[in-house]
Amino acid sequence: MSATQAVCVRDVMSSGFLEIDGLATVAEVLTRMRQHNTTVVIVKRRDPGDAYGIVVLADIARKVLARDRAPERVNIYEIMTKPVIDADAGMNVKYCARLFDRFGLSVAPVIENDRVVGIVSYRELVLKGLV
Repeated sequence: MSATQAVCVRDVMSSGFLEIDGLATVAEVLTRMRQHNTTVVIVKRRDPGDAYGIVVLADIARKVLARDRAPERVNIYEIMTKPVIDADAGMNVKYCARLFDRFGLSVAPVIENDRVVGIVSYRELVLKGLV
């Protein structure tokens, strides 16, 4: 009987992500999201004691589009979720899936050595984690 090796978040995460400053406008962020073909942005910390933020397309739809706010006049810090619930790079994917379920997440930044190194979503957990 052979033991199967656990799959970690670091093994399935997407390393292509966009990190932006909280003072950027929603219009600027949408342009960069299109350029980088991403639907998730990480909002940079202002200092080492600060927390990361996150913005997904649903945030923009609910907090800008649905409320008829001008994307050029809304800063990203106004609509971000902060602090984020993150996934540790070394976490087993099954525990990450449980974390998502427990907190109603669909995506999370992956943290290693106190910095964002990637993004993980149900897509990566299922399509890459269940091999």
